Amino acid sequence: MRPNDVHDSLRAHVLVDGYDMVLDTAASQGSWLVDARTGDRYLDVFTFYASSPLGMNHPDLLEDEDFRATLLEVAMNKPANSDVYTVEMARFVDTLARVLGDDALPHYFFIEGGAAAVENALKVAFDWKSRHNAMHGRAAAGSQVMHLKGAFHGRSGYTMSLTNTDPAKVAKFPKFDWPRLTTPIVRHPLADHADDLARQEAIALAEARDAFARYPHDIACIIAEPIQGEGGDNHLRPEFLRALQDIAHANDALFVLDEVQTGAVITGHAWAHQGMGLEPDVIAFGKKLQVCGVMAGRRVDEVPDNVFNVSSRINSTWGGNLTDMVRARRILEVVESRDLITNAKVQGEHLLGRLLDLAERHPDLVSNVRGRGLLCAVDMPDGDTRDRVTTRLMAEEKVMMLGCGTHTLRFRPSLAVTAEELDTAVDALDRVLSTVR
Repeated sequence: MRPNDVHDSLRAHVLVDGYDMVLDTAASQGSWLVDARTGDRYLDVFTFYASSPLGMNHPDLLEDEDFRATLLEVAMNKPANSDVYTVEMARFVDTLARVLGDDALPHYFFIEGGAAAVENALKVAFDWKSRHNAMHGRAAAGSQVMHLKGAFHGRSGYTMSLTNTDPAKVAKFPKFDWPRLTTPIVRHPLADHADDLARQEAIALAEARDAFARYPHDIACIIAEPIQGEGGDNHLRPEFLRALQDIAHANDALFVLDEVQTGAVITGHAWAHQGMGLEPDVIAFGKKLQVCGVMAGRRVDEVPDNVFNVSSRINSTWGGNLTDMVRARRILEVVESRDLITNAKVQGEHLLGRLLDLAERHPDLVSNVRGRGLLCAVDMPDGDTRDRVTTRLMAEEKVMMLGCGTHTLRFRPSLAVTAEELDTAVDALDRVLSTVR
């Protein structure tokens, strides 16, 4: 099939409402995506919705003949990892534990899809709370999940009851009416908003305590994104999240973090919670790790017959995807050998500095500059302005950048991004902002 025929061919069977380009998977390199129809090169600062860790065709993958041969071998078949084990699965798990593992979260479960990962994190909590209640002579089922406004945790059965960003994504689907807290969003400059932030945090914590009082022993967990992604790159103070963690534990509930977007190095730490001083009982992961699932421990092990010790309480035919595991294992080795955690910190600081300068140059258009590592964002005056900026970046500057929330522009570069590439993206944004009025 010719690249020019791709969109029309797809339209016969699927909704084609994505980018007006056809990705050339061979010609694209690093942070540069090539349109197979035109040969145009685009600077990629969205990385397939934050899911591409190294960009395209990283040389450490492309030039590793052993890796490529192994990848082809496992791609020929798709075993059920949940019950039929292989050397390559074990190599992946060992590498994951070494590069991103946490001794306090020793239990792993793998599945395909970020929403499915969060769904199983909730199942871990439901099972744990029900058994914990029974151990203490309580009849409550432990069937509720406390969460935050502006959260996006997925579109599966349970997670739709938590996701509350764009109503079109969950409207008309049946949902549970679970406790939802005010989200005390950090706004910059922080000194100008400190009093309001303190009030919002106090409100949210009071709502949490009230919910536990209303539903004694029926709330299985509190779940939060360390930084809310789709909701608008909303940052929360670590002190607030630690307070939620303390409330969860004081009420015999688990503290669960959705690190599908914030995990796997992008914030300059293996996991965002490590840079925030948090100690979750369960985390859900996916996206940049290329394999989705959960890590668990801490209070989970207070219940001996938790889901990690009882056969088939949580399970999946594929148990993740062996081909993804081989690719992810090699990616993790590159993260380790090239010290991309440090790169995320260093380049993140560079990017944040450039964005702060940009806000000074365009104070009427750019505000609330924030970031942890390479996970950075700015606000625009409104959604229309933001959308015009992203459209012109793509059309005129050949830069692919994403919006989120109602009026936020977010950066999601690869972990291997260079300062020069970040400068190119910010310079392009500067030029568009200079004429967008």
